[in-house]
Amino acid sequence: MTTSTSRRNPTMNAPTMNAPAVSAPVVTVPPGEVDSRAAYTVFALAYVIGHGLAALSKGTEPLLDLPGWLPATLFGAGVVPALTLAVRAGIRSQKGASESRRNAEKLLGAAWCTGFTALFLAITGLARATGISELQNVLWPAGSVLIVGLISIAEGTARRNTLHYTLGSWLAIVAATALFFAPAGLYATLAIAAGGGYAVAAVLERRRITALSATDANLTQRTADPVPTLN
Repeated sequence: MTTSTSRRNPTMNAPTMNAPAVSAPVVTVPPGEVDSRAAYTVFALAYVIGHGLAALSKGTEPLLDLPGWLPATLFGAGVVPALTLAVRAGIRSQKGASESRRNAEKLLGAAWCTGFTALFLAITGLARATGISELQNVLWPAGSVLIVGLISIAEGTARRNTLHYTLGSWLAIVAATALFFAPAGLYATLAIAAGGGYAVAAVLERRRITALSATDANLTQRTADPVPTLN
């Protein structure tokens, strides 16, 4: 009886070569652009957590029994780093910017101090004139959102940033509308509408920066490509 032996094909059972991994494109912020992704995200968390807890713990029949200072403290603990991130993003965008752009950013920075100083005087004066100190519990949350919205409109105009302008417009409208639901639904309106607006803006800001980064990379590549010469 003859035995037939089969030779193995060296190509069989050979380790397959893995396809080269395609690295994700690097997203870089183009010069002069303000990257507000981190600031928007932290602002959203501050509004949802801080004002959300305030909405659940205030009113005639609160769902949570929390000390009055806790929601305000949590809100402030989120707003402070959010403002810091926003300021740092604005400072980074001024590197290599023109003199007019730097002056505009300085004026916008001063507008934050002016706006909140005016808000403090208006609320304090109104509470004293009416003798109703509880007005401050209503006007401070709504008024601060209104000031932030109006300044964001100015920033969006100066920076030609439609997303930031739209967010500011939304915040201003939300702040004015929230007064209709005061005092019970004021914090709930700000938590849902203002916090949700920041959350949506964070997602859209990521897309905006990615699109600008791709456009800037294409322009850089075209500039770096050698110009063909005729022989």
